[in-house]
Amino acid sequence: MKAKRVFFGLLLGLVLAAWPGPVRAEAGPPFAAGEKLSYDIYWTFIHAGRASLEVLADEELKGVPVRHYRARAKSTPFVDAFYRLRDNIEAYTDLAVTRSLLYDKDQEEGDYRRKVTLDFDWDRGLVYRYKQGELKMALLAPDGALDPLSMLYAFRAQPLYVGYEFKSRVTDGKKIEMGVARVVGREKVETPMGEFDAFLVEPHLEEVGTVFRTSPGARLQVWITADERRIPVKVKSKVSIGHFSIEITGIEPGLGPRDLSLLGGRGGPDPGP
Repeated sequence: MKAKRVFFGLLLGLVLAAWPGPVRAEAGPPFAAGEKLSYDIYWTFIHAGRASLEVLADEELKGVPVRHYRARAKSTPFVDAFYRLRDNIEAYTDLAVTRSLLYDKDQEEGDYRRKVTLDFDWDRGLVYRYKQGELKMALLAPDGALDPLSMLYAFRAQPLYVGYEFKSRVTDGKKIEMGVARVVGREKVETPMGEFDAFLVEPHLEEVGTVFRTSPGARLQVWITADERRIPVKVKSKVSIGHFSIEITGIEPGLGPRDLSLLGGRGGPDPGP
């Protein structure tokens, strides 16, 4: 397959689509421990894999309470025969979801293997990047910088409306970039779980991580539910051959007080990795 690491890129599309502005909590975040979102990954019309986003139980890290998130992607048995995918990403933020504390990315994609860790030291204003357990570099990090996975959860605390533009800093441990995204519309979107009322978000990212293997000039489009939970339900982008998309197939709510029914959609199986 010509687009190396494209599965991982599309999974991160769910995350990087959601560049937040300054985090502005409402009555607490609209997600809680136990939430799991499951997705199918398609390359043109081929069912290529499955992915999931999870909010794990709060825990303690370096003596402080933290939130814990996980994203996973896995190719189908058919795709395994020529391009095996097993990706796992875990991220930790403060309870207010205002800055990252730790980020682990473990990739197995075809013949490509990589394990990257970002360790944020806010006392010194640095983020340390480790590859295969070996320290590679330290980067000055402005307060409030987030890793790619934590960006999604920070975004979900923001109120959205058509025309809203938001910005925030994101880092992959090698560079820090100001990401920008715009809510360009609101429309009904079809998924395997049914129809959702959703905001259409178009993100713009130039340098951090090079996780996307899209065609030159291709747009990345993400649909986020237009309700309190602000769940990403669909992602679509072109690649050098055809296009990739991710569509939601299962929603398991968390255990918090804001576990409300989604507008539109219906329950479905959970095919996550």
